[in-house]
Amino acid sequence: MGDASMEPNVSPSDNTAQQDSPFSMTDLFLVSLIIGLFTYWWFFRKKKEEVPELPKMQSVAAPVRDSSFIEKMKKTGRNIVVFYGSQTGTAEEFANRLSKDAHRYGLRGMAADPEEYDLSDLSRLSEIDKSLAVFCMATYGEGDPTDNAQDFYDWLQEADADLSGLRFAVFGLGNKTYEHFNAMGKYVDKRLEELGAQRIFELGLGDDDGNLEEDFITWREQFWPAVCEHFGVEATGEESSIRQYELVVHTDVNMNKVYTGEMGRLKSYENQKPPFDAKNPFLAQVTENRKLNEGGERHLMHLELDISNSKIRYESGDHVAVYPANDSSLVNQIGEILGTDLDTIMSLNNLDEESNKKHPFPCPTSYRTALTYYLDITNPPRTNVLYELAQYATDAGEQERLRKMASSAAEGKALYLSWVVEARRNILAILQDMPSLRPPIDHLCELLPRLQARYYSIASSSKVHPNAIHICAVTVEYETKTGRLNKGVATSWLKNKVPDENGSNSLVPMYVRKSQFRLPFKPSTPVIMIGPGTGIAPFIGFIQERAWLKQQGKEVGETVLYYGCRREHEDYLYREELARFHQEGVLTQLNVAFSRDQAEKVYVQHLLKKNKENVWKLVNEGNAHIYVCGDARNMARDVQNTFYEIVAEFGNMSQPQAVDYVKKLMTKGRYSLDVWS
Repeated sequence: MGDASMEPNVSPSDNTAQQDSPFSMTDLFLVSLIIGLFTYWWFFRKKKEEVPELPKMQSVAAPVRDSSFIEKMKKTGRNIVVFYGSQTGTAEEFANRLSKDAHRYGLRGMAADPEEYDLSDLSRLSEIDKSLAVFCMATYGEGDPTDNAQDFYDWLQEADADLSGLRFAVFGLGNKTYEHFNAMGKYVDKRLEELGAQRIFELGLGDDDGNLEEDFITWREQFWPAVCEHFGVEATGEESSIRQYELVVHTDVNMNKVYTGEMGRLKSYENQKPPFDAKNPFLAQVTENRKLNEGGERHLMHLELDISNSKIRYESGDHVAVYPANDSSLVNQIGEILGTDLDTIMSLNNLDEESNKKHPFPCPTSYRTALTYYLDITNPPRTNVLYELAQYATDAGEQERLRKMASSAAEGKALYLSWVVEARRNILAILQDMPSLRPPIDHLCELLPRLQARYYSIASSSKVHPNAIHICAVTVEYETKTGRLNKGVATSWLKNKVPDENGSNSLVPMYVRKSQFRLPFKPSTPVIMIGPGTGIAPFIGFIQERAWLKQQGKEVGETVLYYGCRREHEDYLYREELARFHQEGVLTQLNVAFSRDQAEKVYVQHLLKKNKENVWKLVNEGNAHIYVCGDARNMARDVQNTFYEIVAEFGNMSQPQAVDYVKKLMTKGRYSLDVWS
């Protein structure tokens, strides 16, 4: 090849020389090069071959065995595994309750996080006698799996496994105000059947917009008889309380080894190391905390968190998660009522030594820390907590009342709904209203659910604010039916995060959660943003980004905002900023609905109808992207219905065709929702 390629460049004089000599200089050079390369390969080839393969195989094989829930079940004598897909802890709580129920039927259960196991092992579950897999699956966002169930979801989509020996049941946790109600529970139930698994009880659909606890209890009370019938077992009648953790009090402990509020690694707040996530949050300093509204009873606020040197990256539309702390006065009152020294250092250790979950929260720690940073003490407790606590009520009437509320009887459900849920009684209120109920504080700490992170739509663009994350929030405060003043945990806590000189009192543990709520890839694509109240938050980031793109010389499409608030001179959020963006031409349309400034209420959907011709033109001809942020129960539904009407009228479609048109916009990513209920 080398010689051939050289031939066209050979001159007549060179040709004569080649005829006189058998080898040209080029030939000698090429031969030398080939010999040199061969020699190099000969001497150094062994080094490549000597790379040992065995250690690599061992490192891959080891975690596979560790991640086998089948081996673990065999080793510990379990025959029921309850997997949970949980974002806020409720599905995990339900899974724990079901696994605990199993002993009443002579069975043994274990709750399992699908993220920690190899779910392809489901095909082997039939190796265990009377085995059953239960799935408590929450739906997150717009029909998505929870973070810890993402790998399981991906596997289900791709799997062609034969699950004919698997027996299963599914309970889904969802919210009817969302478009894709219980999508994850429905998908898991359907897909497992498609793969050959045998459903032993019907799919349960819990609705958090109604009464999720009652939905679960109703499903559970029919689920266990179906299990008994299938396996030919009977209830043992054992209804006694079974402790999952044992208390260890530390009288002589090194305080450097005691958790003081960290979510994962000990001392992680003192020695911060990226990457930052749910188990390793970053301590961001609040650099600004200002009130946004001019009047009214509510407190709407804008906070800025400094993320300098954190290596945290975010995009407009992402969410920031913050870990709040409970009000110290509530914590102190619980300690006083139970006569406990809250500064006692203790650990709650799992009695099941094989469990992956060694403690219900980071231990060792103090009761004060647990009640402040790790446990939810402000939400009404679920029925299983009441059932477990009933044994500690010395008054027969109070004990009976607690047991009745924890029962599946219609009268008990009604009592729980009125006395606990509707009255918004938290654990402190229950202890105050039941003077004979004085449980050991360690058992109470075992029963209470974990305090969860709170999520807020980021109200800034990283293109403009690369070292800061902005939050827009409204404080939650209301009077209950019992006359008590209840306050939102996170918003009340954030309200008090005022920047100070040393910064120690204004630190917020946080991390960023990625979202699908994204601006179009092409800046020239028009956008229609609909966000009343604090639903304006992500759109402040969107508008900032569109302004930045315009400054970079990019062609930016129409940027249309529909915003709503109660009164123009009371709670018009970001009024000056929006006016400036509008004046500069970045915000091409600023439509604001003031719902209470006139006799007849005006909302964002009314303004959409008013501008329906322009809306249709942007969507149909301009391929505009639509974004809706805010209340899911009413606003998002009303806005969607308005779009159905506009599409039907200007697209000359029937109602079903218009609905299908909007659904297709959603599928294509042109109609996005960031809503909450």
